Amino acid sequence: MLHVGFPEAVLEVGEVKVVAGRLGLEIIPLEMQRAEDIAPAFEGINAKADALYVSPDAIFSATRARLVTLAVGAHLPTIFSVRDYVQAGGLMSYGPNIPALYGRAAGLVDKILRGAKPADIPVEQPTKFDLVINLKTAKALGLTIPQTLLATADEVIE
Repeated sequence: MLHVGFPEAVLEVGEVKVVAGRLGLEIIPLEMQRAEDIAPAFEGINAKADALYVSPDAIFSATRARLVTLAVGAHLPTIFSVRDYVQAGGLMSYGPNIPALYGRAAGLVDKILRGAKPADIPVEQPTKFDLVINLKTAKALGLTIPQTLLATADEVIE
């Protein structure tokens, strides 16, 4: 699921398609332009999909409770890149640790305030990622999460 008005999401889905192709998986993008497009997208989706990935976006974040309710109602295991969705009832998330990103941003602001030129500061990639799993949602979907995956999770919501 992606918001087509958000260029980063469009690029991300392109990369997901490449990796999925290598794994023999078919990707069916659900393109949204506004929050009102979310509910209609779920009509008949479970006949076409085995799982759902939701790209990060402000529209989805603002409607995350509704999105999670629709996904569970459609019996679709759903993965997100932000833990907030899992805390709202989504199945799992894997993505950058947001507090760590804020900490790095503060460090960069400090460098700039001390005189560093922003153009001289190298671009950094996230280094800390979190895997969050919601067992309550897994149970509602009739899924059993392997113990090996639970053991590697940074947080398990029971």
